[in-house]
Amino acid sequence: MFTNDNVSIPIGSGNVPPTADPFDISRLRLSQDFVAAAGVKKILNTIPCRKPSKEWFVQTHPDKDYRIPTCVIELKEDCETYLVDSCLWPELASESTFSPRALITSINRQGVLFLWPIRLPGSDGRLDEWSRSAMEAATLAAGKWVRVQSNMSLGAYEVFEAAGQWAAPEWPEMPFQELLRIAFKDRFIVSLDHPILKRLRGEA
Repeated sequence: MFTNDNVSIPIGSGNVPPTADPFDISRLRLSQDFVAAAGVKKILNTIPCRKPSKEWFVQTHPDKDYRIPTCVIELKEDCETYLVDSCLWPELASESTFSPRALITSINRQGVLFLWPIRLPGSDGRLDEWSRSAMEAATLAAGKWVRVQSNMSLGAYEVFEAAGQWAAPEWPEMPFQELLRIAFKDRFIVSLDHPILKRLRGEA
């Protein structure tokens, strides 16, 4: 008997039958039943804020409580997005890297959870075709597996719906507020003295 924490695993006599191949895949493959019995639970400690890759099929969370219109600082060269506290929005309104975004809870077929940031109309109410088509794609992806691919000639995103009848994704059982906390635990700007803002002002 082999014991791993609270799980006891019988291992029989401890000898491989003489006629059996010790490397037989069917004998070595870890079953889902074992994983469930072992009480293994994945800890969600990283949630990227990013656009879906062009090869991904994704869905967006169907519950509108799992998305928020807010404001961010986007550093394209660093491929990083910072959430900005609302008290700083008036001060940063003229900053070129600052913009309103919808953060939409999304997931790909591999089970990777991410927040999809989509640009919202600015103070002039205008929205470019890239942002408009991205929002349409995110709306269509609520309940459907879709793939989003940029078309430079079109100047917008094209959306392709999966032909297969795939199962619905397993969404994490935690409130959106906690997802935001995980996604921006190290990238939340609450002060004008934040190192990123100092860098943008040329002070660091």
